[in-house]
Amino acid sequence: MDQAKPRILIAKPGLDGHDRGAKVVARALRDAGMEVIYTGLRQTPEMVVEAALQEDADAIGLSILSGAHMPLVQRIVDLLAANQMTDVPLFLGGIIPNEDVPVLKEWGVTGIFGPGASMDEIIAFIWDAVGGAPAGDVA
Repeated sequence: MDQAKPRILIAKPGLDGHDRGAKVVARALRDAGMEVIYTGLRQTPEMVVEAALQEDADAIGLSILSGAHMPLVQRIVDLLAANQMTDVPLFLGGIIPNEDVPVLKEWGVTGIFGPGASMDEIIAFIWDAVGGAPAGDVA
């Protein structure tokens, strides 16, 4: 990531129509020096992975509030594997029951952020996940 801005894809898979959180995170990531691609509402898993491929995403963030996180994430993980993209960090935001977290992590989800997660926490996680540092923080 030398000098290049990491490219972060933010997606809203499924039928959930609530995107305020995704837009807030996208803005915070941009303000932190990242390039953000927001796919918009009601994306299929296939659309999310295709966008990540086309945009050469360094990480993928999913915002899911509908309760359909398990089948959506499983399909996205399967598609990432089929496209040799298992090295792309996948993180989630939304309503994720605690009992689902171990399974999601086992599938390869690297970060899960629920309601109340701070933007600083999310930003730091992503910088760490993509192996970079904000421009002003490089020693």
